[in-house]
Amino acid sequence: MSSVNNNMASNIVSCSELYKTYHGLEVAVLNGIDLNVSAGEQVAIVGTSGSGKSTLLHLLGGLDVPSSGQVRILNQDLADMSETKKGLLRNQSLGFVYQFHHLLPEFTALENVAMPLLIRRMAREQALTIAAETLTKVGLQHRLEHMPGELSGGERQRAAVARALVTKPKCILADEPTGNLDRHTAHAVFDLLLEMNQTQQLSLVVVTHDLELAKKMQRQYQLADGRLQAI
Repeated sequence: MSSVNNNMASNIVSCSELYKTYHGLEVAVLNGIDLNVSAGEQVAIVGTSGSGKSTLLHLLGGLDVPSSGQVRILNQDLADMSETKKGLLRNQSLGFVYQFHHLLPEFTALENVAMPLLIRRMAREQALTIAAETLTKVGLQHRLEHMPGELSGGERQRAAVARALVTKPKCILADEPTGNLDRHTAHAVFDLLLEMNQTQQLSLVVVTHDLELAKKMQRQYQLADGRLQAI
């Protein structure tokens, strides 16, 4: 078991005794992970391809179910929730950023960023106003009406960051958010995430294979053989 402890009362995302095995192949990916992420913390998780980094992030975000162990968001046990309640908690508390931006090609940058608010059934005009403000924060105020295909790779990823931020989440979970970018753009996007962490006081958990980027964060852990160790 690998253990990382903080004050539970302030935890935004946490897990304990987390195991994940893919049955059929009987491959044990995670072997007893304990991790607590407090408000405003920056946590980087590094590891080789196939080490289980993305699996851990998906479990922390309630996008997958552990074989055993507990995951809590805002000290609420996900195992006690229906899928509807988990979805609502995710929408209210977490923002997700992935290696590939997953912007919808038929919508503008503004509409893409407004989408999580529209899913909440917020009035369209209000959602678009908040989306425009969020895109401005990430430096895309001049790209509001552009389609994803009209944006550069870095701009698309900035729009994806804006989409994650638009709901004012407590925590951003980022899975290789710079893995599809050149080094200069990767550093710019990574620095943007750190800036948002500082200015909005949100927690940040980033999975990356890039140790140089990980070293910019307050805490770094390596995932190897299903176990999490501080580095």
